[in-house]
Amino acid sequence: MTNAQRVDGAVADFGTGIDPAGLADDDLFRELGSLYRTRLQTLRHGPDAALENHFRRTAELETEYMARYPGREVDPERLTQEF
Repeated sequence: MTNAQRVDGAVADFGTGIDPAGLADDDLFRELGSLYRTRLQTLRHGPDAALENHFRRTAELETEYMARYPGREVDPERLTQEF
């Protein structure tokens, strides 16, 4: 038996999440926001499997974002190299 189900017309595998290509823009942004909110907690306290899943899912969602918005607006103030 698989964990895959249809959610709002997209295929969701609850072991890996909905295919980012099947997400509406609002859902893509919501998913990215959720990952960013939980990032530090997962990094500091999540088991290795959770951290690997977080890395993979972040890469999938960010790759989809870049595919949709290759000419995204870049803030020139963010180009500084000072840390």
